[in-house]
Amino acid sequence: MAEHLVIVGGGQAAAQSVQSLRQQNFAGAITLLSDEALPPYQRPPLSKKYLTGEMPRERLLLRPAAFYAEKGVTLELNCRVAELDLPARRVRLHDGRTQNYGRLLLATGSRVRRLDVPGIDLGGVHYLRTIADVDGITASLTPGARVLLVGAGYIGLEVAATVRQRGFEVTVLEAADRVMARAVSPEISAFYDACHRNAGVAIHYGATVRALQGNGRVTAVEATGGQTFPCDVVIIGIGVVPNVELAAAAGLTCDNGIVVDEFARTADPNVVAAGDCTNHPHPVLGRRVRLESVPNALHQAKVAAATLIGAPVAYSEVPWFWSDQYDLKLQIVGLSTRYDEVVLRGDPATRSFAAFYLGGGQLLAVDAINSPREFLAGKKLVAARAKVPAAQLRDPNIDLGIITRPL
Repeated sequence: MAEHLVIVGGGQAAAQSVQSLRQQNFAGAITLLSDEALPPYQRPPLSKKYLTGEMPRERLLLRPAAFYAEKGVTLELNCRVAELDLPARRVRLHDGRTQNYGRLLLATGSRVRRLDVPGIDLGGVHYLRTIADVDGITASLTPGARVLLVGAGYIGLEVAATVRQRGFEVTVLEAADRVMARAVSPEISAFYDACHRNAGVAIHYGATVRALQGNGRVTAVEATGGQTFPCDVVIIGIGVVPNVELAAAAGLTCDNGIVVDEFARTADPNVVAAGDCTNHPHPVLGRRVRLESVPNALHQAKVAAATLIGAPVAYSEVPWFWSDQYDLKLQIVGLSTRYDEVVLRGDPATRSFAAFYLGGGQLLAVDAINSPREFLAGKKLVAARAKVPAAQLRDPNIDLGIITRPL
């Protein structure tokens, strides 16, 4: 008899693992345990089309509930896992029930990083991670509301763009000295800073939140230096943290994520893990990383599924990400954290250009703004660890698609 597989988690990695397992003829019973109220759904549209009302809730679902029933998957929603008993191969649920398993897949994802300051529990203060979060934000966006975003990363800027386009007054507070400072170069930060300011968004740097003010509902945010920013709605986007508590308490190795190998295997031979919650060795980067992205969740889920059916395939996906702000599609491939030179291709004034990041002459990453050809070519070059002369990258008349291997 095929083993019973239990999946803990209800996001992209969990949904993809179900699909991959059944496509590869895994015949065992599958139980998916999710603490969400809905079947696995897309998160990227939450800060954009779902927030604007353009995308109805049902279109967010990765698969309808009927899909899981058709695939012989027991889908348990609003189901919180309290403990993993690895020696007994048993999961204990928050309501006291237990679930035995033959193999276990952890796709516990990540959660928002919380801000711990006075006034954080006032009405009108929101985070953005779930459908329920966005529904709460939407209800707060009454006519004339002044919106303040804490954090100028992807989520903060996407929400700022979306809300500003709906006509609201928007202020962004960022503790660093530029937008998206952890992900892009100063050149790209300056471009996005100008785009947001031209759209009417007020951005303040070096602004760490000290307290939220109000009587029942937030009316202002106090930042370092004593400056106060009046507002009616606060949306906090200061990053996420991996959900590793269950794994760590069960004795699995965790270090900024659940530690897995290139086949998504944990320290326990009966447990694999995939998605935002994992720390894995990356073949292109040459080091261990934890990636917060849909492509990583999908690819690693496929890797985990292959391992579970006994046909392991090593992780091979080049990291890539995207962000939609106004009419700008930012597509990022690779990680630029260790670059020593940035080369611009195209004119930022046209709102279609790319930044290439080199480290020791090797192409490490590409940021492509409204420039899909550069993104696609960059993906191949980053995967090949190509060394491309800066002059070739800078020259828009040179077709990067014909460069197929390191020089």
